[in-house]
Amino acid sequence: MKETIYLGTYTKRASEGVYQITLDTEKKQLENLTVVAKADSPTYLGLSPDYKTLYPVVKIDGKGGMASYRKNENGEFIFVNGVTAEGAPPCYVGVDATRNFLYTANYHKGEIAVLQTAADGTLTLLDTVTHQGSSVHENQQTPHAHYADLTPDQHYVVACDLGTDEVYTYSVSTEGKLTEVARFKAAPGTGPRHLVFHPNGKVAYLFGELASVVVVLSYDAATGRFKELETVPTIPENFTDFNGGAAIRLSKDGKFLYASNRGHDSIVVYEVQNDGASLKQIQLISTEGQIPRDFNLTARDEFVVVGHQESDNLTLFERDPQTGLLSLVQKDVYAPECVCVYV
Repeated sequence: MKETIYLGTYTKRASEGVYQITLDTEKKQLENLTVVAKADSPTYLGLSPDYKTLYPVVKIDGKGGMASYRKNENGEFIFVNGVTAEGAPPCYVGVDATRNFLYTANYHKGEIAVLQTAADGTLTLLDTVTHQGSSVHENQQTPHAHYADLTPDQHYVVACDLGTDEVYTYSVSTEGKLTEVARFKAAPGTGPRHLVFHPNGKVAYLFGELASVVVVLSYDAATGRFKELETVPTIPENFTDFNGGAAIRLSKDGKFLYASNRGHDSIVVYEVQNDGASLKQIQLISTEGQIPRDFNLTARDEFVVVGHQESDNLTLFERDPQTGLLSLVQKDVYAPECVCVYV
């Protein structure tokens, strides 16, 4: 079986934009890297459910924002339109196929935005919300929104802000307007980056980038409120060099959680216990590259693909579905400036 994996990148060195690469699950190898959309620093991606419309964050004429590319009959992604403004582009894209919305988080502006997606791929800005506040770390002098996406029941939009140490819950109207309904305050210096939900819809796992921790949260779907259950480290106690938490993923069966460390350059694996409410670390494995900004489990959770920002390579791990453990099967697969792995 062959699976297509999309890669978002910076374009500061050799990269030309958005790439795709094929995973041959029988040969257990990644192959045939190709450019599918030329763009300026498409560092995070979203795709429509039919995989025919690509939504990368971009820079256009010096302005940052979102773009839309529609796949033609030859399988090529053709630029449709862009929605940009002065300043840096967003760093995250969440796709709401039910409402035909996109949710974006802008690190530099501390801003959450809602865009509408038309059938032809055209994007239109509907609403923005700008966070306020700061926290104790030197990188927390201003808000830094880093994630905005739907809750499992699709009732709310959850946003993580690294700069304020807060997780916001918003309701979203049919017109795309956001209204805050709840807010969780993490421990000072946590740096909330990304969040994933357990399949039971009652627990979420928050990656604290600055503290290199995963915070286990209970989630009340009726109110949108989160409450801390436990916090676990993602790196060894004796590691004192720089580290920044990056991506966090959960197996589809909810039994194993994975998180990547930039600096320690590793993936930590946890066994999920007590109906999702606690984590037990079972593996800490090198990613065989520098700065594993993103990774993802493949379509059937058989493999994990890791993208490295600084060493320009992908790493392929095979995943044991029973134990959750990872085994290296391929490394040094060229992919320039990769910072997003979209499956």
